Amino acid sequence: MKKILLALVLFVSFLGQAQILDPVKWTTSVKQISNDEFELVMNAVIEKEWHMYSQYTPDGGALPAVFNYKDQKGNYTLLGKTKETPYKKVFNDIFEVDEYYFAGTAKFTQKIKVANTALKTVKVALEYQACKEQCIMQDKVFTFTLPAITVAEVAVEKTKTETETTQGKIEQEKTKIIKEEVEDVKAASNTNLDTVFADEISKDVTEDLEKEIASTPAEVKEVTTDEAEKEAPRSLWSIFIVAFFGGFAALLTPCVFPMIPMTVSFFTKQSGSRKKGIANAVFYGFSIIAIYVILGLLVTGIFGADALNELSTSVAFNVIFFVILVFFAISFLGGFEIVLPNSWANKVDSQANKTGLIAIFFMALALAIVSFSCTGPIVGTLLVEAASSGGIAPVVGMLGFSSAIALPFMLFALFPSWMNSLPKSGGWLNTVKVSLGFLELALAFKFLSNADLVLQAHWLEREVFLVIWIVIFGAWAMYLFGKIQLPHDSPLPFLSVGRLFLALFVSMFTLYLIPGLWGAPLKIISGFPPPMKYSESPYGVGYTNGGSGQAATLTALPEHAHYGPHGIIAFHDYEEGLAYAKKVNKPVLLDFTGHACVNCRKMEEQVWSIEKIKNILKNDMVLISLYVDEKAELPKEEQYVSETTGKEIISVGNKWSDFQITRYKNNAQPYYIILDADGNDLIKPTSYTPNADEYYNWLKEGVAKFK
Repeated sequence: MKKILLALVLFVSFLGQAQILDPVKWTTSVKQISNDEFELVMNAVIEKEWHMYSQYTPDGGALPAVFNYKDQKGNYTLLGKTKETPYKKVFNDIFEVDEYYFAGTAKFTQKIKVANTALKTVKVALEYQACKEQCIMQDKVFTFTLPAITVAEVAVEKTKTETETTQGKIEQEKTKIIKEEVEDVKAASNTNLDTVFADEISKDVTEDLEKEIASTPAEVKEVTTDEAEKEAPRSLWSIFIVAFFGGFAALLTPCVFPMIPMTVSFFTKQSGSRKKGIANAVFYGFSIIAIYVILGLLVTGIFGADALNELSTSVAFNVIFFVILVFFAISFLGGFEIVLPNSWANKVDSQANKTGLIAIFFMALALAIVSFSCTGPIVGTLLVEAASSGGIAPVVGMLGFSSAIALPFMLFALFPSWMNSLPKSGGWLNTVKVSLGFLELALAFKFLSNADLVLQAHWLEREVFLVIWIVIFGAWAMYLFGKIQLPHDSPLPFLSVGRLFLALFVSMFTLYLIPGLWGAPLKIISGFPPPMKYSESPYGVGYTNGGSGQAATLTALPEHAHYGPHGIIAFHDYEEGLAYAKKVNKPVLLDFTGHACVNCRKMEEQVWSIEKIKNILKNDMVLISLYVDEKAELPKEEQYVSETTGKEIISVGNKWSDFQITRYKNNAQPYYIILDADGNDLIKPTSYTPNADEYYNWLKEGVAKFK
């Protein structure tokens, strides 16, 4: 019996390495809303350690999910966009963009309104990318059968049944995943097979797995706005913290800082008793918070929580944000002051002269209006940043900002003696204001860069962006050293220690940016400038194919070839690359890859860059890189239907993906094969191999086998 079980385990392990990966399982259902309106529901259960990408993943990184609703004309119309459960937002330091993805489960819903009463089915085509150590491109076609009934009560009952069926299927998938994980634990056990198969895996392991799957952030259920906020606490906390520091920056401006001792003194002297003065000051602080939070609610209400999610990739909004931030920056630099109408301040002051809590609230409103010339640009910038994050981020941002503004008024009312330690007002407040102007000006170009990246216009490539930042931060350093004077600046007889250290820090940052023009990665500001590939010199100014940093020319290109990573000569077509390999009598490294494959880029940047590996790829092999996500359409005469999958092959990426599936029974990237010049496999293929020595030995084995 032991031998049979052992043979079975080995057989299953062998099959597991060669099988086509399908880490996302789908179930669908239809919900009837009214006689002619339906909701199409697509539920995904994603295997452990895998993740699939959202529809809204920004350009430049992994490929987003794309839904294509077939045969709409004359049959039905879409009511709004396809909704999805909350995603995770993680910065990818390979592509230098944020990526939005789901782990565990995901749910997509689309409402439709049917025009053709004879319509029986709706087909939806979905393309998406899923990744773990490897990435796969997947496409599915869902067929939804529309209920023929129109009676509301029956429709509700049908929906309930379908929902229960869907949840049952999802539970089955979860159970399957748990069982697979338990089997992995068995296989990895150091005990002998008798013990493994005789004993059950401990309850703790199974319970942990169940909890892990059940607690995934994109659980398949109807997600409300409140639940969505809970699913993404990390990003909202980061917005709160940034806004909180923005509030402290606003405190150190000429419009707000002098108000602290004046206001606290008023509460402590005019309230009759210290206890009442503290209570009034605390209410004053909470009133400030309420005013700014209401502003955040207005922004969310005007734009809509869902619409805000799309602002980060909207060209129009990014250009508008750029103009707004430049406007704010000019104001801070002393070009003009942004002042709300005096009539507003007068009306609010008249209410503030009364007594009671209402008067205190109007005092807080008066502070917000009078200080707007200093706080307005900061509030505007924070709202722009928060709005591009979507959801309730503007509310969270205003909560953070107002908390920082309100906190000193409360604390100094509680501890009046602290006011003796406050620095006196003076020219340093204007220095803070001007410094914020330089920062706003630099940030503005990030939004202009976003618009340029979406358009792929190449107006603001990496080098141009860095030059702009170098000039802005260089001018800021000159200002801090007293070499530049701006309106409203006081005479500067000497540099304070604090101003000197800030000037030195800005100078160092400016010098840090300069090597970026020659291809330095600038990891400290990763994600702000355009990615390396979006530049005039993708390999850096003075690039050398040896990587030493000294100017050199690249090796002459053979026909049909191009320069790949690190100046390695590569082919994009299998037959052309094979013909060249036969001509030069070298083995082939067949590289199934993708433009949006994270681990493919990791291999290229972190493993292929190793000198001994790079030398093999340049001198001893012919590289053929086949991109399975290449969207270029094949000529009509080359399009076909795959005999293996039954899918239509219409793009170059479809062709190479079908080639990989048909020949190697594998659909994951990266996937590497070493061939001879006739296209015969020399050694066993490999995939994502972050261990450089292991990958080097694999390459050496292939070259030796060829020789």
